[in-house]
Amino acid sequence: MEPARPPAVRTRIDDAVAAIRARDARVPSVGIVLGSGLGAYADALIAATRIPYDAIPHQAQVGVAGHSGTLVLGEVPNPPPGRAATVVAALSGRVHLYEGHSPESVVFAVRVLRALGARAIVLTNAAGGISRTARPGDLVLLTDHINLQGCNPLTGPNDDTLGTRFPDMTAVYHPELRAVAHAAAERAGTTLREGVYAAMLGPSYETPAEIRMCRTLGADLVGMSTVLEAIAARHMGAHVLGISCVTNLAAGVSAQALSHAEVEETARGARATFTRVVEETLHGIAAWLQKP
Repeated sequence: MEPARPPAVRTRIDDAVAAIRARDARVPSVGIVLGSGLGAYADALIAATRIPYDAIPHQAQVGVAGHSGTLVLGEVPNPPPGRAATVVAALSGRVHLYEGHSPESVVFAVRVLRALGARAIVLTNAAGGISRTARPGDLVLLTDHINLQGCNPLTGPNDDTLGTRFPDMTAVYHPELRAVAHAAAERAGTTLREGVYAAMLGPSYETPAEIRMCRTLGADLVGMSTVLEAIAARHMGAHVLGISCVTNLAAGVSAQALSHAEVEETARGARATFTRVVEETLHGIAAWLQKP
């Protein structure tokens, strides 16, 4: 007897959405994925409902330090005068290919954010700085990415209820959302760099030769996440913004050995600035989404 096939992706997404709405029926305008060391931002949300990943059907569990594995549905504090509350769905932690998950599992939670109603998705990550001008603690808006992970979450039969077979990736990271983020950073008293993100499989950090390759290809940042999520979000018609926190200089750029502890420590050090920028950005995106 052949093993039972898993439910179709659309069915699994609908199951997850139903379980979340049974806990909290609010519709988020924006979804955000919080990367390594950045998950604490979810604690800043008010009137929040916290749903552990193991209470969400079909959601894979996280297994990396700095990723709590909780979906938080809540409101962004300090709304501008006269504005309605900005409701967001935050993923405090993500799953990665290097943990042994399939591409479909890696992007499942982002697909659920979109199905919950989020029209914009903010993807954050901790990244290694390739550019020689990068400094730990820098916040960088993604202008584009290079997929070096050897797979694509859209491989296989296409579900037309999710998106078109051949989605355009000319502007994965929306230029108008980048403008919103730059304005938000100015209000928060800081500035943002911009750059191209190269996604590697991991979990080993890159070699100096691999970093030289990425620099030659045009990358400014390197990491082990984000790109598959961005592809899936665009496939479903979401507007995407990417924000990297430079938590270490990449191999060959830095003279010291790389470690995940350094990543988490630097992300914690950037938390106050990150929180101010993200808060202002989420309010700005909500306003942008309301434009005719």
